[in-house]
Amino acid sequence: MLVKRSLRLQGHRTSVALEPEFWAALEGAARRRGQSVAALVAAIDAQRDRPLASAIRTFLLAEAQEPKGPRPSEPSTAARA
Repeated sequence: MLVKRSLRLQGHRTSVALEPEFWAALEGAARRRGQSVAALVAAIDAQRDRPLASAIRTFLLAEAQEPKGPRPSEPSTAARA
């Protein structure tokens, strides 16, 4: 089931329909970045090359596939102990 929400992007109201799981993932991504959902969607919108809902899903998929934990150039907290 799709859930439709309205957002304001570049001064225009637009609606986006996503599955509830994608809305939850988008809210989590925005929270981790210290942004509102609207601000994160605006950033995705500014770089998209496909329909907005598809761009959001693709963004969330890419984020889910990013390695978790410290990057190789960052020492882990365990190594500092």
